[in-house]
Amino acid sequence: MKKRIALFISGRGSNMQAIVKQCQEGILKDLAEVVLVFANKQSAGGLEYAKELGLETQCIESKGLKRTTFDQKVLALLSDYKLDYIVLAGYMRVLSSGFVQAYPKQIINIHPADTTQHQGLNGYGWAFEKGLETTKVTVHYVDEGLDTGTIIAQHPVDLKGATSLEEVERRGLAVEHYCYSKTLQGIFE
Repeated sequence: MKKRIALFISGRGSNMQAIVKQCQEGILKDLAEVVLVFANKQSAGGLEYAKELGLETQCIESKGLKRTTFDQKVLALLSDYKLDYIVLAGYMRVLSSGFVQAYPKQIINIHPADTTQHQGLNGYGWAFEKGLETTKVTVHYVDEGLDTGTIIAQHPVDLKGATSLEEVERRGLAVEHYCYSKTLQGIFE
Protein backbone atom coordinates (compact mmCIF):
# COMPACT_ATOMS: atom_id res chain seq x y z
CA MET A 1 0.00 0.00 0.00
CA LYS A 2 1.55 3.30 -1.11
CA LYS A 3 1.96 5.98 1.55
CA ARG A 4 -0.19 9.05 0.94
CA ILE A 5 2.04 12.10 1.30
CA ALA A 6 1.62 15.85 1.16
CA LEU A 7 4.60 17.98 0.23
CA PHE A 8 4.74 21.41 1.88
CA ILE A 9 6.65 24.23 0.17
CA SER A 10 7.17 27.97 0.49
CA GLY A 11 9.29 28.70 -2.60
CA ARG A 12 10.59 27.13 -5.78
CA GLY A 13 10.27 23.64 -4.33
CA SER A 14 13.46 22.04 -5.64
CA ASN A 15 13.26 19.30 -2.97
CA MET A 16 9.59 18.81 -3.79
CA GLN A 17 10.49 18.39 -7.46
CA ALA A 18 13.17 15.80 -6.61
CA ILE A 19 10.74 13.83 -4.41
CA VAL A 20 7.93 13.98 -6.99
CA LYS A 21 10.32 12.62 -9.62
CA GLN A 22 11.30 9.74 -7.33
CA CYS A 23 7.61 9.01 -6.61
CA GLN A 24 6.77 8.96 -10.29
CA GLU A 25 9.70 7.05 -11.74
CA GLY A 26 12.33 6.37 -9.11
CA ILE A 27 13.01 4.75 -5.76
CA LEU A 28 9.69 5.89 -4.23
CA LYS A 29 7.53 4.75 -7.17
CA ASP A 30 6.07 1.73 -5.38
CA LEU A 31 6.14 3.29 -1.93
CA ALA A 32 4.53 6.73 -2.02
CA GLU A 33 1.99 8.81 -3.83
CA VAL A 34 1.97 12.62 -3.70
CA VAL A 35 -1.69 13.44 -3.06
CA LEU A 36 -1.12 17.14 -2.36
CA VAL A 37 1.43 19.91 -2.82
CA PHE A 38 0.64 22.63 -0.31
CA ALA A 39 2.14 26.13 -0.13
CA ASN A 40 1.75 28.98 2.34
CA LYS A 41 2.46 31.58 -0.38
CA GLN A 42 0.67 32.08 -3.70
CA SER A 43 4.02 33.17 -5.12
CA ALA A 44 5.66 29.77 -4.41
CA GLY A 45 7.15 28.79 -7.76
CA GLY A 46 6.84 25.10 -6.96
CA LEU A 47 3.04 25.32 -7.22
CA GLU A 48 3.26 25.95 -10.96
CA TYR A 49 5.60 22.98 -11.41
CA ALA A 50 3.21 20.73 -9.45
CA LYS A 51 0.22 21.92 -11.49
CA GLU A 52 2.08 21.21 -14.74
CA LEU A 53 2.55 17.63 -13.55
CA GLY A 54 -1.16 17.35 -12.81
CA LEU A 55 -0.66 17.15 -9.05
CA GLU A 56 -3.28 18.55 -6.74
CA THR A 57 -2.20 21.86 -5.23
CA GLN A 58 -3.58 23.99 -2.44
CA CYS A 59 -2.46 27.29 -0.99
CA ILE A 60 -3.46 29.17 2.11
CA GLU A 61 -1.68 32.49 2.37
CA SER A 62 0.00 32.65 5.80
CA LYS A 63 0.93 36.33 5.76
CA GLY A 64 -0.88 38.27 8.45
CA LEU A 65 -2.32 35.21 10.20
CA LYS A 66 -1.35 34.07 13.68
CA ARG A 67 0.48 30.74 13.65
CA THR A 68 -2.31 28.84 15.45
CA THR A 69 -5.05 30.37 13.27
CA PHE A 70 -3.15 29.53 10.10
CA ASP A 71 -2.34 25.99 11.25
CA GLN A 72 -5.99 25.35 12.14
CA LYS A 73 -6.98 26.34 8.59
CA VAL A 74 -4.34 23.99 7.18
CA LEU A 75 -5.41 21.12 9.45
CA ALA A 76 -9.03 21.59 8.32
CA LEU A 77 -7.87 21.47 4.68
CA LEU A 78 -5.81 18.31 5.28
CA SER A 79 -8.61 16.40 6.98
CA ASP A 80 -9.99 15.20 3.62
CA TYR A 81 -6.68 13.76 2.40
CA LYS A 82 -6.12 10.84 4.81
CA LEU A 83 -2.37 11.47 4.86
CA ASP A 84 0.24 9.04 6.06
CA TYR A 85 3.02 11.65 6.06
CA ILE A 86 3.63 15.36 5.62
CA VAL A 87 7.01 16.04 4.03
CA LEU A 88 8.36 19.56 4.46
CA ALA A 89 10.34 20.48 1.35
CA GLY A 90 11.48 24.05 1.83
CA TYR A 91 8.50 24.98 3.99
CA MET A 92 9.59 28.09 5.83
CA ARG A 93 7.12 28.13 8.71
CA VAL A 94 7.40 26.77 12.21
CA LEU A 95 4.46 24.49 12.94
CA SER A 96 2.34 25.05 16.04
CA SER A 97 2.26 22.37 18.75
CA GLY A 98 -1.38 21.65 17.83
CA PHE A 99 -0.35 20.91 14.26
CA VAL A 100 2.54 18.67 15.31
CA GLN A 101 0.31 16.80 17.77
CA ALA A 102 -2.24 16.13 14.99
CA TYR A 103 0.44 14.22 13.01
CA PRO A 104 2.81 12.62 15.58
CA LYS A 105 5.93 11.12 13.96
CA GLN A 106 4.31 11.78 10.58
CA ILE A 107 5.92 15.14 9.72
CA ILE A 108 9.39 14.95 8.21
CA ASN A 109 11.76 17.83 7.48
CA ILE A 110 15.14 18.30 5.88
CA HIS A 111 17.51 20.84 7.42
CA PRO A 112 20.66 22.21 5.72
CA ALA A 113 22.88 21.67 8.77
CA ASP A 114 23.63 19.27 11.59
CA THR A 115 20.66 20.02 13.88
CA THR A 116 22.79 19.31 16.94
CA GLN A 117 24.96 22.30 15.95
CA HIS A 118 22.66 24.74 14.13
CA GLN A 119 18.89 25.15 14.13
CA GLY A 120 16.77 27.67 12.31
CA LEU A 121 17.41 29.63 9.17
CA ASN A 122 20.49 29.94 7.00
CA GLY A 123 22.20 26.60 7.60
CA TYR A 124 24.41 26.93 4.54
CA GLY A 125 25.29 30.52 5.44
CA TRP A 126 26.26 29.34 8.91
CA ALA A 127 28.56 26.65 7.45
CA PHE A 128 30.10 29.11 4.99
CA GLU A 129 30.71 31.81 7.62
CA LYS A 130 32.36 29.23 9.91
CA GLY A 131 34.57 28.09 7.04
CA LEU A 132 33.56 24.45 7.54
CA GLU A 133 35.15 21.90 5.21
CA THR A 134 32.13 19.63 5.65
CA THR A 135 28.63 20.10 6.93
CA LYS A 136 25.70 17.76 7.22
CA VAL A 137 22.17 17.70 5.88
CA THR A 138 19.75 16.36 8.50
CA VAL A 139 16.45 14.60 7.89
CA HIS A 140 14.39 14.59 11.07
CA TYR A 141 10.92 14.16 12.48
CA VAL A 142 9.28 17.46 13.35
CA ASP A 143 8.54 18.02 17.01
CA GLU A 144 7.37 21.13 18.83
CA GLY A 145 10.83 22.72 18.85
CA LEU A 146 12.77 24.38 16.05
CA ASP A 147 14.77 21.67 14.24
CA THR A 148 14.95 19.65 17.48
CA GLY A 149 13.07 16.50 16.38
CA THR A 150 14.51 13.01 16.35
CA ILE A 151 17.20 12.67 13.68
CA ILE A 152 16.36 10.04 11.08
CA ALA A 153 19.47 10.42 8.91
CA GLN A 154 22.38 12.76 8.29
CA HIS A 155 24.38 13.04 5.10
CA PRO A 156 27.74 14.81 4.71
CA VAL A 157 28.24 17.71 2.33
CA ASP A 158 31.82 18.28 1.16
CA LEU A 159 32.58 22.01 1.24
CA LYS A 160 36.33 21.84 0.62
CA GLY A 161 37.32 24.56 -1.80
CA ALA A 162 33.92 26.28 -1.80
CA THR A 163 34.61 30.00 -2.21
CA SER A 164 31.06 31.38 -2.18
CA LEU A 165 27.78 30.89 -0.40
CA GLU A 166 26.23 30.02 -3.78
CA GLU A 167 28.71 27.15 -4.19
CA VAL A 168 27.92 25.88 -0.66
CA GLU A 169 24.19 26.01 -1.42
CA ARG A 170 24.63 24.25 -4.78
CA ARG A 171 26.62 21.41 -3.21
CA GLY A 172 24.19 21.16 -0.30
CA LEU A 173 21.09 21.04 -2.49
CA ALA A 174 22.63 18.29 -4.64
CA VAL A 175 23.00 16.18 -1.50
CA GLU A 176 19.52 17.13 -0.25
CA HIS A 177 17.85 16.15 -3.52
CA TYR A 178 19.39 12.70 -3.40
CA CYS A 179 19.35 11.91 0.32
CA TYR A 180 15.85 13.14 1.16
CA SER A 181 14.20 10.59 -1.16
CA LYS A 182 16.66 7.89 -0.06
CA THR A 183 15.76 8.54 3.60
CA LEU A 184 12.03 8.58 2.79
CA GLN A 185 12.47 5.23 1.07
CA GLY A 186 13.78 3.77 4.33
CA ILE A 187 10.86 5.21 6.30
CA PHE A 188 8.15 4.15 3.87
CA GLU A 189 9.49 0.58 3.50
